[in-house]
Formats: sequence, structure tokens, C-alpha cells
Amino acid sequence: MMSSIYVFPGQGSQSVGMLADYIEQFAVVRETVEQASQVLGYDIAELMLNGPEDKLNQTQVTQPAVLVASVALWRAIQDNLGGSELPQPSYMAGHSLGEYSALVCSGALEFESAVALVAVRAGLMQGAVPVGEGGMAAILGLPDDEVVSICAEITADANHGVIEAVNFNSPGQVVIAGNHDLLESACAALKAGGAKRAALLSVSVPAHSSLMKTAAGEFEQALNEAELKMPNLPLIQNVTARPAQNVAELRANLVQQLFSPVKWTDSVRWAAEQGVDTVVECGPGKVLSGLTKRIDKSLQSVSLSRADSILNT
Repeated sequence: MMSSIYVFPGQGSQSVGMLADYIEQFAVVRETVEQASQVLGYDIAELMLNGPEDKLNQTQVTQPAVLVASVALWRAIQDNLGGSELPQPSYMAGHSLGEYSALVCSGALEFESAVALVAVRAGLMQGAVPVGEGGMAAILGLPDDEVVSICAEITADANHGVIEAVNFNSPGQVVIAGNHDLLESACAALKAGGAKRAALLSVSVPAHSSLMKTAAGEFEQALNEAELKMPNLPLIQNVTARPAQNVAELRANLVQQLFSPVKWTDSVRWAAEQGVDTVVECGPGKVLSGLTKRIDKSLQSVSLSRADSILNT
């Protein structure tokens, strides 16, 4: 019997035109986007469908947009599962921002609350470090522990600032983050250390680094005002690569996620150890499907970024 995990992508999966075919074919998608627009106070559908790209890529727009796209897609799937071969999930997980999509789709958080909360989260993250002073880079082809070690050395040698490994996405693919003036030297040192590639990412927020700690206190206040319940199925959290045991732990992990690494490789491996054999990516793009193949080639991977992936299964 198939056991599946539904996974939800984070920032970086967005693109102008996302959800276009879903909006045309599914009333529930249109309703979800309209619901979010009312919470946000602007037309999120217009930005998702038509851009401009530079505005869609702004953290304060990107995070709600990816959440909305993922939840809308989930709702379309639920309406059509009876006529498809897609399995119902046994587990859920989300990458970074995607953890909030997973919370909504597992019944732990109301959609409107999630939209408002993610908007607050994005604003706090953007405000924690002035634009231009923080950044991220993708490091390919170097073992995780070597990336961690080299980043620690650079931080120790610097007069100020930090560089840290923040996303463990798959074996040999780690994202680092920190002060922008240390990123280039870190990339050079990591390439000298054997990395096949070290590329700066077009983001201004050093997400999941300790530089986000200043945002955590305010975010915790916002999170405490939201009604949070235990998910209706195990939800693997980024910080621990395990499901929380109670709501207090769930909340604490969401706060800590702001300034702690995303343990995606460990999360997928733990799911596989529980008997999961299929990973269904529910959201825009195919980033997580690509990571799944690098983490465990025995896992079947399904991406639902287009409507025909539901209708034709």
C-alpha cells in the first residue's frame, strides 16, 4: 500500500503566471485567491498572474503568494481526488515558508490567519536586516559538514557579521546566509575547499540565519494571537525534522524556524524511514521534486504545478 507525504515549497518557487491554468479550471482556486486578497488588501491574483516579476519577487509579496498558490492547489486536489490516482497523504511537510501551507492543509491553522501571519513574517524578516546588508548563496558539491566548518571559520575570522549554513536541501546542496559583505569571501573559500559551484541568490533576506533573531520576538507575539491546533496528520517540522508532540512545541518550532536551519534532507529521509514511498509536491514549481531525487532515488516524486497533473492522473 502506497504511503505518501505532501510537501509544500517555499520562497523561490514563485513565477509570473503561476496558477494560471488552475484559476481557469477550478472555482475553488479563484475563491481561495479572492479570500487572500481580502485579507491582504490588494489583488494578489493580479501579481501572481501578471507580475511585474520584480514586485512578485519582493519577500513581502512572495511569501503570501506562494502560500496562496499552494493552498489553492491543495483545495483543487481535494475536490478532485475521487477521480484521480493521487494518494491521500500520510504525512505533510513544507520547506521554510511552505511549513505554513502544510499547517493550513493539515487543519492546524485557518487559511485567513495563515495569510495574515505570513504577511507579518515576511515584513519582519525584511525589516530585520537592511536591504543590501544580507544575502544568501547556494553551495553545490561539498559535504554538509565541510560547508558548516568553513562558514564557522569565516565568521570567527571576521570583525563583524556571520555566515551560516541555513538550508540543508539535499546531499551536496546547502544554502548559506549572512552579512552580504562576507558572502563573496565565503563563496570563494567554499570553492577553494572543493565546492563545484557557489552562486549568490537574488534575495536580500538572510533567511534562517541568526540575523533573523531580532524578528523572532515580534513574530512570536503575532503567532500567539493565531489559533493553532495539532495537525490532523503528522507534520514534519523544519527545525527538528520530526512532527511536534503538542501545540506548544509546534509554536516554539515555528518561532525558532525564523533563525534556524531548514533540515530538509533529514525530513525527507525520516519520512522514508516511516514507510513513505511517494512524495507529492503541492505548489508552484518543481524545486522539491528535484531535491527528492537527490535525497532518495527510491522515492517516487510527483509535481502538481500544472492542472493537467490532477486532471490526467
